[in-house]
Amino acid sequence: MSSFSQSFTQTPARSKNKAANPKNKTFLKNKQVQLWARRLHIYISMALLLVVLFFSITGITLNRPSLFVSSQPDIQETILTLPQDLFSDANGAVAVDKAGIVNYLTEHAKLSGQPSALDVFTEVEDGELIEGEIAMDYKGPGYNVAVFIDMTTTEAVIEKTHYGVIAVLNDLHKGRNSGDVWKLFIDVTALLMVFFVLTGVCLLVPKKKTFATSLKWTLFGSLVTLAIFVVAVP
Repeated sequence: MSSFSQSFTQTPARSKNKAANPKNKTFLKNKQVQLWARRLHIYISMALLLVVLFFSITGITLNRPSLFVSSQPDIQETILTLPQDLFSDANGAVAVDKAGIVNYLTEHAKLSGQPSALDVFTEVEDGELIEGEIAMDYKGPGYNVAVFIDMTTTEAVIEKTHYGVIAVLNDLHKGRNSGDVWKLFIDVTALLMVFFVLTGVCLLVPKKKTFATSLKWTLFGSLVTLAIFVVAVP
C-alpha cells in the first residue's frame, strides 16, 4: 500500500517535468531564437537610428514644403563655347558627338547630376548646317541644369537651379534623381526595417500579457489610420 502511494504521488512530478521539457516549447519560445531575435532587434535599431531619424524628419518637410522649401531657388546662368569638332566629323560634315558633349560639359562647366539624352534638331542644306540646336539637362537631388547649345556658334547656355538643402533632403527621401546606389540603399533600409519589426514581434509572442496589450495597440493604431483615410482623405 505504501509503495502504491509513493508511486501515485510521484506521477504528477513526472508530468510536471515533462510539461517543462524544452522540446515541448514552440519555436519562438526557444532560448536561442529569443537570444538572436533580441540581438538582431537591438543591432538593427542602432544601425538604422540616424536613417530612421532622417526619413522621419524629411517626412515632415515633404508633407509641408511651403514651410521649409525656398520659394525662390538660386538660379545661375553661364555661357560656354564648345569645341567645333564635337559637332562635325573629320570631313567637316555635320556629326554630333553626344558622349563628347556630355563629357565636356561635365568637366568644364562643373556640372553634376544625371545627364539626360540629347535632343538634337538640325537643318542641313547641301551638306551645310543652316540651323541646329541641342537641348539636354542634368538632374540631381534638389538640383537641375538646363543646357541649350546653338550648333552654328557652338555656344552653350547653361542654367543651373539650386532649390536648397531641404529640397536635397526631400529628393533623397524619395530617391529622385539620386542614382542607383542610393535607391539600393533605400531598398536595403526598408528590408531591415521590416526585419526589425519581425524580430520585435518574435520577442513579444512568448510574453502573453505584453503581446495581448501590444495587439490591442496595433489594432487601435490600424483602426485610427483606416478611419482617417476613409473620413478625411478626399
